[in-house]
Amino acid sequence: MQWIHQQTNWPDFYWDEQVLTTPLAQLRAQQGRLLGKMEHLGFALREEASLNALASDVVKSSAIEGEQLNLEEVRSSIARQLGMDQGGLVPSNRHVDGIVEVLLDATQFYQRPLTEARLCGWHAALFPTGFSGLTPIMVGMWRPPSAGEMQVISGAYGRSKVHFEAPAAERLEAEMAAFLHWFTQDQPIDPVIKAAIAHFWFVTVHPFEDGNGRIARAIADMALARADQSAQRFYSMSAQIEAERKDYYAQLEQQQRGTLDITPWLHWFLSCLARALVRAEEALRGVLHKSRVWQQLQPRAVNERQRVVMNRMLGDFEGFMNTSKYAKMAKCSNDTALRDIRALVGWGVLVQNPAQGRSTSYRVVSGDELAILHKH
Repeated sequence: MQWIHQQTNWPDFYWDEQVLTTPLAQLRAQQGRLLGKMEHLGFALREEASLNALASDVVKSSAIEGEQLNLEEVRSSIARQLGMDQGGLVPSNRHVDGIVEVLLDATQFYQRPLTEARLCGWHAALFPTGFSGLTPIMVGMWRPPSAGEMQVISGAYGRSKVHFEAPAAERLEAEMAAFLHWFTQDQPIDPVIKAAIAHFWFVTVHPFEDGNGRIARAIADMALARADQSAQRFYSMSAQIEAERKDYYAQLEQQQRGTLDITPWLHWFLSCLARALVRAEEALRGVLHKSRVWQQLQPRAVNERQRVVMNRMLGDFEGFMNTSKYAKMAKCSNDTALRDIRALVGWGVLVQNPAQGRSTSYRVVSGDELAILHKH
């Protein structure tokens, strides 16, 4: 089996520009529309949208690797590191802070050159203890020959399948020197295409013992920030990749087993990014709706319990609210919860669902219902 990095002309990638011209033009138009909408938002809403996108990027990039991070910890870490004025910040551990540091360094300082020292710093931030799980690894340096073959394997012992084998450790100095030289040079290619190539190239070289996928996605985020000419992030490629994780790995494996014609990978990357932009538009509508709900509550004497519950319902809360859920969330009695809920219904931000009795539940008012309320 010959892997792509074993081919004679590696890494002289090529692609069919005619196949990519239309999807790239459509994607760039999408990016322009989204950034244009963000420009018309107030500072606080832009900050909220950017915080949401960054937090999603961190959480989902780790989820792709099978690691589940606490969203509130991630949001708090980002807010603290960016100096955002966010209430109710929760403590975050050193591991979460390190993962956040990598993404923020990549996106907030996207114009700085990408160097070996910078990449090794990112790797050290991802593994502050020098361990990957319970396994000790070499941190902040390319994987050494002593680490053995770097393979992506699935299946039980004796029936395992090798999906990919990375270049030998002895090749890494030359491989990474070539990659970093290419990345830092100006090329006559669209920066979105460059993001797609960089992602694929880095993850194929697989220079570290662990964390290569997360760093590859951070490099792509850096290139996309350059494409947008903006440190503020309003969409998350990692979130979309996580949603399409099975296809993502299939596309990587197919290309790593294929030729230096990377048109299929580039086409998939552009399509995935286009879907990420659609998701960002939906998230923007959520941010605007949240803002309008709080505007509706502004003149009211909202207590801290109501504030906590409404923030949850306007965030990642799933399903409907009822008195027992409210009481548990707000740490109060059911009677107090019912009084709070009735007040929120009276103020027009919660709506009671049709079912009565023990099935009584509530949802957040919709945008259309708020518009009707304001007309009256």
